[in-house]
Amino acid sequence: MALTSVWRDRNPRPDPAEPAVSGQWDVIVVGAGITGLTTAALLSRAGRSVLVVEARRVGSGTTGGSTAKVSLLQGTQYSRISHRHPASVLRQYADANTEAMEWVTQFCDHHRVGLQRRPAYVYATSASGVRSIRSELDALHRAGLESATWVDEAPLPYPISGAVLMPDQRQVDPMELLDALAADATTHGAAIVEGARARRIHGHRPVHVETEAGHASAATVVVATNMPILDRGGFFARAKPARSYGLAFRTPTQAVDGMYLSADSPSRSLRDAPDDGGSLLLIGGNGHKPGASVSEQDRIDDLRSWTLRHFPAAQETHAWSAQDYVPHHGIPYVGPILPGTDDLLVAGGYSKWGMTNGVAAALALAGRILGGHQEWAAAFEPWSSRELSGLPDGIRVNAEVGIEMTTGWIRPLLRPGAGAPPAEGEGTVRLDHVGLPTATSRVAGVERRVSAACTHLGGVVRWNDAEKSWDCPLHGSRFGPEGDVLEGPATCGLRRLPTT
Repeated sequence: MALTSVWRDRNPRPDPAEPAVSGQWDVIVVGAGITGLTTAALLSRAGRSVLVVEARRVGSGTTGGSTAKVSLLQGTQYSRISHRHPASVLRQYADANTEAMEWVTQFCDHHRVGLQRRPAYVYATSASGVRSIRSELDALHRAGLESATWVDEAPLPYPISGAVLMPDQRQVDPMELLDALAADATTHGAAIVEGARARRIHGHRPVHVETEAGHASAATVVVATNMPILDRGGFFARAKPARSYGLAFRTPTQAVDGMYLSADSPSRSLRDAPDDGGSLLLIGGNGHKPGASVSEQDRIDDLRSWTLRHFPAAQETHAWSAQDYVPHHGIPYVGPILPGTDDLLVAGGYSKWGMTNGVAAALALAGRILGGHQEWAAAFEPWSSRELSGLPDGIRVNAEVGIEMTTGWIRPLLRPGAGAPPAEGEGTVRLDHVGLPTATSRVAGVERRVSAACTHLGGVVRWNDAEKSWDCPLHGSRFGPEGDVLEGPATCGLRRLPTT
């Protein structure tokens, strides 16, 4: 089964016209996910000329693989923030997400985008999990979210040790929402060009954006690619990539009546999705670092087994993956890529809660560009002393990156020479000759050889056996078997090598 999200499958995008990027604009937005398209819609409504450039298709990144919970209850996110920041920042984070959830609700109501109201739960199955969600409940109350309450039980087909409940949260089909945002933006004059990967961004008022499909310039450029594709600002060193999996199942009756997330590991996310007069059960979890020495296929198979153990009548319809970034200090980064450079802005690091944080980021970006102001936006500023609160985690994670960089280059030395060719669906990294290691794969009977050195910072890639891709364990860049970029921060593909 191909890994395609249920959202992308039931909201297919038409084949784009031959991409062409040119002209001068008020604002260029790089990335057509929830942040980029919300920003484009807000700015075009305000009369700004806006160009959106997207490397692949609308929703081809994190948003299109999201569980799409538009929720103020976010696992243990509030307690994580509370441990690093004062109560004032915690309340600003809650205010930002509250405003974003209401914005999404109003937009969906006005544009007839399907939106369901559901209770949200974060639950525990162990003593340590109970301590974790008790701490989360305390943090939620300190943030001013008094509707969060403790419950001993939840309507799940397996026992739990307690849960935090927050009523009246939202869930959507993220691709349906993105299509509506794209339509709203273009109705107000924005242009959206798909299939135009940004290669280089440079200059100062105007800022120049060079893409595979041409060149354009603008007074302001917004890089809304989650992890910025530019190394300026060192955002790749401020957050860690996290990859997880989703499955969709058809069930005889609606299997769950709320949105659920476990506090214990391995993570389990559950929600329903209306579908053709019936309902689908969506299960997510089993996250890990991209490029880790794990079998991605085993992670998916384990999620399948778990689901069928608890929902034996479920019939799988879709399987997919998604990737997000978790900042070391716990809060998204929204603002200038460097201090004093208001003409080049970035947004990302949503810790898997982009349906609210991504919209909040867009509201903050549009406010900054249009001269407005949201008091809570100060919490998302990327250049403040708050960054220091994540310093211990940042040091640890970047030390791990350094170790991975070293061991990644040592491993091929243990496999010198071409060796046996990979079997169908497999990939291997070897040192064929002095110089760069070689990544060889076989997919659909075709053997392909590419450089194994990631084009971002030179990490040695590993084979992803579920998605048949080369994944970099340093900062989460991913490449297809032929070396084409699937996810950033890399913007250039792996160098193709001749097959023997």
